[in-house]
Amino acid sequence: MDIPRIDIAPFLDGSAKQQVAEAVASSCRDVGFLVIKGHGLDDTVLHNAFTLSRAFMDLPQASKDRWHPKGSSKQRGYHGFATRGLASTMDSHIPPDLRETVFLGPVDDHQDHYADLSAARDAYWPNTIPTEPPGIEAALIDVYRGFERLSADLLRIFAVALDLREDHFAPLIDRHFSILSCHHYPALTTPPEPNQLRTGAHTDFGAMTILAMTEATGGLEVLMPDGEWSAFQAREGELVVNLGDMLARWTNDRWVSTLHRVANPANLEDAMSRRQSIGYFMHPNFDAQIECLPSCLDPGAQPRYAAITAGEHIAMKIAKSHNV
Repeated sequence: MDIPRIDIAPFLDGSAKQQVAEAVASSCRDVGFLVIKGHGLDDTVLHNAFTLSRAFMDLPQASKDRWHPKGSSKQRGYHGFATRGLASTMDSHIPPDLRETVFLGPVDDHQDHYADLSAARDAYWPNTIPTEPPGIEAALIDVYRGFERLSADLLRIFAVALDLREDHFAPLIDRHFSILSCHHYPALTTPPEPNQLRTGAHTDFGAMTILAMTEATGGLEVLMPDGEWSAFQAREGELVVNLGDMLARWTNDRWVSTLHRVANPANLEDAMSRRQSIGYFMHPNFDAQIECLPSCLDPGAQPRYAAITAGEHIAMKIAKSHNV
């Protein structure tokens, strides 16, 4: 079974909304992953973000470390190589991931709105955005804004696919706390530890993830319904979308949040194995209730999950990812 490739332009321009929604629904039920084109994200915006974030990763380590976050929010600024492990969010105790990352949180300031909710402080903590090389700050904000718009479009498609009003999710994302992650997977100079991967097997925390990637050996692998790991690469102009744990909870597991990982290249020292990805992890408003949607509960059935706020769910997962 292949990851479905779907052109979402006919939904966005209104020419074939139902057909696109049905194709997306099928992919979300069966695999939890899809590859999209016709998304409207400017290639130049992505190119600039990749080029400048790569230049940042090439800076001396001391220069990069200046941008490690000083506040209590952990998903901001620069995090060094092999300092976090996503497999730990699945309670799997393996060595940390073979990557380094720059994180960007919400661009809009919603701290005043949540001033009386102390638990929301970290979710809306100010950003720590590198200013070197010149232009990187603007480039990262531009790509964040592009993914922000696209995520709202995708949620409109998801709503129609779930037999809801097209604007169902709109009130739940107007103060979102989504995260942009610029990951760098360098060619390795020493062998990894046993079971250590570029990114350990995990599911994503939020509602959805939108991912752009460079082409390189040693890349994304998805655990398919037949139990086999399947490697795939997005083509030029395509983006990968996968569902996160929140959408699985919202849909009462009708839609799936699928295990995935980033594999090590066969030749660890091959310069061509250097890889980058830029992911946008869509997190709704901090106080949004993640509870079974009405269209996903059969008559007389009970939800599989208790209601939880988006903020509570994400905080629990982030804490585990730093427990390495």
